[in-house]
Amino acid sequence: MSEIEVKVPNIGEFKNVEVIEVLVSEGQTLKKNDPLITIESDKSSVEIPSNFDGKIKTLKIKIGDKVSEGDLILILESINDTLEKVEKKPAIEKEIKKPLETKPESLKIPTKQNKVSNISSASPKVRKFARELGVDINQVVGSERKGRVIESDVKLFVASSKANNFANKEIKSNEKIKQEFTHSEFGEVEIKEIPRIKKLSSKYLINSWTNIPHVTNHDEADITELEDFRTSLTDIYTGEKKKITPLAFIVKALTASLKKFPNFNSSIDDIDDGKMTIKKYYHIGIAVDTPHGLMVPKLRNADNKNINIISTELKNLSAQCRNLKIDKKELFGGSMTITSLGGIGGSFFTPIINFPEVAILGIGRSEKKQVFLDGKFVTRTMLPLSLSYDHRIIDGAEAARFNNELKENLGKNFAYKLAI
Repeated sequence: MSEIEVKVPNIGEFKNVEVIEVLVSEGQTLKKNDPLITIESDKSSVEIPSNFDGKIKTLKIKIGDKVSEGDLILILESINDTLEKVEKKPAIEKEIKKPLETKPESLKIPTKQNKVSNISSASPKVRKFARELGVDINQVVGSERKGRVIESDVKLFVASSKANNFANKEIKSNEKIKQEFTHSEFGEVEIKEIPRIKKLSSKYLINSWTNIPHVTNHDEADITELEDFRTSLTDIYTGEKKKITPLAFIVKALTASLKKFPNFNSSIDDIDDGKMTIKKYYHIGIAVDTPHGLMVPKLRNADNKNINIISTELKNLSAQCRNLKIDKKELFGGSMTITSLGGIGGSFFTPIINFPEVAILGIGRSEKKQVFLDGKFVTRTMLPLSLSYDHRIIDGAEAARFNNELKENLGKNFAYKLAI
């Protein structure tokens, strides 16, 4: 049995470069010019092909190895030895396989063209493109001759559900990414502990952003009359002005909107079982900014509470969070969350849905604007609304209708007055 050593050929200026892909495996039958490995320097990546036909006996290289011209890649059994073994097979085996080979093309199931190794054929440029997207190119079925993968095949793979499942597995298996440099190499740094609350919330944020298809609807609500009413409220016993924040009114308006659009008050535990949970309670989550990180306690049964009670409970919940006195259970079991930047600044943004809820309402800072109303421009107080929703359950039209309902509940119809 003759053996052939396959070595790295003259690769020009490439010296001591890294092997980033091994495109073959032991036992695989090769033809001349079949790709063996991909090497990559700072400037480009190059595929090294085979100069011989044969069957791979021993693979001498692995991903991460550094190679130069003359380094041994693998050992082949000569093609003559392989053909001799094939010729010794019983003739009856050929007869059994023959009918299968005549199967009509239309009945064949699409499979990988590289039958022995399941290794995809692709140019270095396409392989680099796949790596940048975090795609294992060997999972991609090529559309070109002999199953060769092109850039459009990679894009199609990324867009498919198979790609999403693959990406999730990759995220879990590669949670830590190795840094090539340390920050201190570039100047003075300070190392501080990440607050415990932020550490705990990070996995929930990643889960929400990764698994929920977010869409955000931006709109503005005219709260001119609401603000006039809110700032005019006085205590009937002392005559002093009441200090009730706009958030208390927004909670009440949002609750009324949830009653009309129950899909927003739902959760999906498992999309594959085809079921969703519609909640009959109205527990509104309130994002509270604390020195320890963002916390989202729930204001329970908002539909049964008036503005005064809601305002008092909002203050109590905020204080409990800032002092870390909140019961952990109070951070779960919500209907929908409100996150407000009004006290800090800014207008529109894209809030991340608080899983397992299916929507979140972002509130910006209200401001006076010139609005064309009843045939003329007038000064109105406008409130920015940023509604992020789970597109698996809520579509764009329903989200727009929800925002319109919310604007009505914050506007001239004064529905919130009934809750005083």
